[in-house]
Amino acid sequence: MKNPREILIAPIITEKSSGMQTSNNSYTFQVSKIANKIEIKKAIEKIFNVTVLNVNTINQRGKVKRMGRYSGKRADWKKAIVKLKEGDSIAEFEA
Repeated sequence: MKNPREILIAPIITEKSSGMQTSNNSYTFQVSKIANKIEIKKAIEKIFNVTVLNVNTINQRGKVKRMGRYSGKRADWKKAIVKLKEGDSIAEFEA
């Protein structure tokens, strides 16, 4: 898993993650389930040209959903909360 674009899947933009951006310069991403913290840190630094101080990861379980009498399950996924150095920011989140 060397390609940084395979590690980072999508940014997570919610009200809570927007508050974390302004309060403590942290950004939230959906990442590959098999990526570790070191790979996530290197991918963020390479793609966005910023300095990462800390990476926290969370394994999210997929929700059980129903359509009538049939039930299914959404896929499990991994979330990473990345804290950047003071003064660094990711311009794609600012829009």
